[in-house]
Amino acid sequence: MLFPPDFLTRLEYLSIMSKRVFRGSLLAQRRTVQTGSGIEFAEHREYNPGDDLRYLDWNVYARHGDLLLKRLQEEQDLRVYLLLDCSRSMAFGNPVKFDLARQLAAALAYIALADLDRISVVPFSEGLLAEFPMTRGRAGILPLMRFLTDLTTTGTDTHLSHAVKGLLHRGPRTGLAVVISDLFDEHGFQTGLDQLRYRRFDAHVIQIHDPREANPALLGDVELVDMESDSVRRVTITEKNIRRYRQLFSAHQQAVRDYCRTCSLGCTQAPSTMRFDDLILSMMRESGARQAN
Repeated sequence: MLFPPDFLTRLEYLSIMSKRVFRGSLLAQRRTVQTGSGIEFAEHREYNPGDDLRYLDWNVYARHGDLLLKRLQEEQDLRVYLLLDCSRSMAFGNPVKFDLARQLAAALAYIALADLDRISVVPFSEGLLAEFPMTRGRAGILPLMRFLTDLTTTGTDTHLSHAVKGLLHRGPRTGLAVVISDLFDEHGFQTGLDQLRYRRFDAHVIQIHDPREANPALLGDVELVDMESDSVRRVTITEKNIRRYRQLFSAHQQAVRDYCRTCSLGCTQAPSTMRFDDLILSMMRESGARQAN
């Protein structure tokens, strides 16, 4: 079952932990602040004829005779975009990677909604799929869970860059973009993440893999089926082939870590056998440790 009976209880626990123990550490970008008509002081500026006298700083005038206007700041809620990989490679594993990915999307959405942020789930494979629109408030979690339950893996390709380009063409307000994927993108995962960075999104990558992808137990004559294209290859696998494959897999994982570190992006890598709440708690601890340093 994708969402067991105690799922919402576990989400509430994660939300409480995020607020009380790791406050502000999970969602790396806090709400943005802009100068406006809020209630918190930002700065002074000189009075100009026609300015609203309600914003004069009368204390400063009484002490120094200077006409200065108080500029206030207001908070804008954070917008969280959860880019969920629905390509067919995500259907591999036991449990399948796609199940953990959807549970993570629901958990992150719940934490954001409980903190009065806005969330949108953006499924993709070779491009954008039907998305869950921008939502605010805890009441949105049940419709979101139904939306995630109905999602299936699809497509013949993984193309993060095309998906990000489709999202950006809609002119969304910047915020936090969390990419949940195995990143088996032959077009290069870096391009899509670059597009998010250049448009000033704060990005975090959650890369999921099945343990058998890291260490396959294959030898001899086998048939390999590409899950995304359905192409079949008959090959003979030797110990040398396995060693070379493990090197390539390890290099791919390292490339993701190196890219995220170089570009100051959050990066979480985990096997699909990990419980979603354990993974979220691990993300909280790592993010809190980075902030402390």
